[in-house]
Amino acid sequence: MPRVVLVGPPGSGKSTVGGLLARLLGVALHDTDTAVEAAQGRTISDVFVEDGEPAFRALERAEVARALAEEDGVLALGGGAPMDRDTEPLLHGHTVVFLDVGIADASKRVGFDQSRPLLAVNPRASWVRLMNERRPVYERVATHRVDTAGRTPEDVAAEIVRLLAQR
Repeated sequence: MPRVVLVGPPGSGKSTVGGLLARLLGVALHDTDTAVEAAQGRTISDVFVEDGEPAFRALERAEVARALAEEDGVLALGGGAPMDRDTEPLLHGHTVVFLDVGIADASKRVGFDQSRPLLAVNPRASWVRLMNERRPVYERVATHRVDTAGRTPEDVAAEIVRLLAQR
């Protein structure tokens, strides 16, 4: 079982904070987006374009289920993974940290480039729409919420370590 599962929207810092957190805890980071890309031999953006979002979501669902059962370090999920009706229940019983971020910080971190397929058209409006749709799920699955606004990844990782020590 993972020590901690990170969820949040694009630009919340799941991969960056996850790497720092893994180092602080002395465990490995497993990023499900990176794992899907490695298994497919292509980027998530390419999977979206070539096979469609449903195909990507099926790959993501399988990888998240496997990782929740087999990984024991820090697990960073893709932003849309918790929205899957089969994935959400799998998160119950895990320590899940929702990395909350506003549009201003997310845009600085992500840049809203073409590598984010769901943000390709009108990126700011798309991000706000996604966040409005996803926030209730992130909050529902999370055992902890950490606000990342204006904070360094090191500070966010340190706060998560403190939260984990309190449980």
